[in-house]
Amino acid sequence: MVMLNAYINLKGNAKEALEFYKAVFGGETTMTTFKEGGMQVQPDEESLLMHGQLTAPNNFNLMVSDSPSYMGFNGHEGFSMSLSGDDEAALTRYWEKLAKDGKINQPFVKSPWGDTFGMLTDKFGIDWMVNVTKPKA
Repeated sequence: MVMLNAYINLKGNAKEALEFYKAVFGGETTMTTFKEGGMQVQPDEESLLMHGQLTAPNNFNLMVSDSPSYMGFNGHEGFSMSLSGDDEAALTRYWEKLAKDGKINQPFVKSPWGDTFGMLTDKFGIDWMVNVTKPKA
């Protein structure tokens, strides 16, 4: 089996982000700090998250980590997370939770192609696209 997973790098707030995504999607988290993982980092970075993972009951698997100073951090340009499907109620709940304290870039409304679609940037600077597939005739 091969899996493709989302892995988000953050700057000092990966634990907070992982808890936020758990509140959005449900599931269980695991976390390892740089100190626990045996990684050499600056003393003030030892408690940062080396690896965090959310395993949600909806088959979502989301991983996060903090970028220590020696790795640099260039932000989150060039990608978006995408949620799509026909479960309008679930996708609307995810949209509403992700949008809290975030920025709506494209309102979550019926699109010209017939689906309900929207784009937002969550409070951690991660871009999301949410698409509810129109019902088949």
